[in-house]
Amino acid sequence: MLSSLWNLGAFIVALSILVAVHEFGHFWVARRCGVKIHRFSIGFGKVLFKWFDKQGTEFAIAAIPLGGYVKMLDSRIDELSAEDETFAFDKKNVWQRIAIVAAGPVANFILAVIAFFFMYMIGVNSAKPIIETTQVGSPMSVLQGEKHFQVVAINDQKVGDWDALNLALVNQIGENQFEITVQPLKDDNPKLSSEPTKSFTVSLSNWQFDPKTESIISSLGFIPYTPAIYLEVAQLVDGGAADQAGLQVGDKLLSIDGDKLTDWQQFVELIQQNAKQTLQLEIQRGTITRTVALTPAAKELESGFYQGHIGVFPVIETYPEEYRVKLKFGPLAALDRAVEQTGLLTKLTFNTIIKLVSGDISVKNLSGPVAIAKGAGMSANYGIEYFLGFLALISVNLGLMNLIPLPVLDGGHLLYYLVEVVTGKTVSERVQEVGFRIGGAILITLMLIAILNDFDLL
Repeated sequence: MLSSLWNLGAFIVALSILVAVHEFGHFWVARRCGVKIHRFSIGFGKVLFKWFDKQGTEFAIAAIPLGGYVKMLDSRIDELSAEDETFAFDKKNVWQRIAIVAAGPVANFILAVIAFFFMYMIGVNSAKPIIETTQVGSPMSVLQGEKHFQVVAINDQKVGDWDALNLALVNQIGENQFEITVQPLKDDNPKLSSEPTKSFTVSLSNWQFDPKTESIISSLGFIPYTPAIYLEVAQLVDGGAADQAGLQVGDKLLSIDGDKLTDWQQFVELIQQNAKQTLQLEIQRGTITRTVALTPAAKELESGFYQGHIGVFPVIETYPEEYRVKLKFGPLAALDRAVEQTGLLTKLTFNTIIKLVSGDISVKNLSGPVAIAKGAGMSANYGIEYFLGFLALISVNLGLMNLIPLPVLDGGHLLYYLVEVVTGKTVSERVQEVGFRIGGAILITLMLIAILNDFDLL
């Protein structure tokens, strides 16, 4: 419950910022073009707070935080006096109208740059994309002979951390193949390479990826490097099943019901499979071997099954410092990195939209408000720098989606204005109305698909 409330709160904050910036773009340019503005609203429905500026514009915060709008003086809606005509949006020349409409999406791209700038100024902890090995039969099996290497590039795009690798791989969805460049590493000294970089062509002809059940890294067959996990207790949850059974920090786990334990994953699976079942756990405490009765507590899953858990954390080998990356820069370098990252995200989002339209990417990959809320909540949990990165990502998506030439979106209006520039005539209201209906139907359909995807109904 608390997690859901946190996700909702983070979602509302993120969406409010995105909408406010988008609408402010329209507002700011409209003011400079001499358009009279009746209302600047964040949200829809009942007005909760409002105030007026010196020019009589009402600024409002409404009850339903799922969007916003700027209401401008317009002769198609308002009755105008002769004096008011010069302040009406539709009476401005076509280039001014283009500037006003385009300002919203442009503001979102500027917000992305600003968010990334502060994220890189604060600094983000990350890690180099170090791979231990690859899965047999997977697309990455072309690298089967390679072990313990760092991915340094996908096609011509350099990748220095896991986030960069994820973005580069997402961009390959719908492609037939891509080229990967790797840097082999020495096990005894991660700073040194044992041989020059190598490049491989990865075929995606038989690649299947379901973002709901797996990561893009695992679906391709990468097995990332992870520090060794030992069958030894490092920490106990107070009152957990392990604590109640009498386990102590430092205990070494030997066997369950007579079956020898070989690794931590095996132990976890046995615990998860035996909810509410009493197990005989053999441990070594110092020089003494003893057996304790351990009954895993049960956690109900969405599927209706129960999963066992005991509240114990293992001893984990320290992650090599050489594999860590701190993405923190000075002002100029942070600005340069922010612009570059915004450009990469814009390219990725544009390619994704094209692939959705062409059918190379399934509509099952569309995400709705529930998925976005979860993303907002998770990023906020990790810290302000990660929330800023999430905000930038969604801002780029919002800016580019609004430029799609669908009537009812900014891109649809811009399309009509570009037709007007070419023909010298305003697109008739009848044609615009038909376009708005078609565009609205398409948009509602896409929103329904995204929401159904959130609840795994497609």
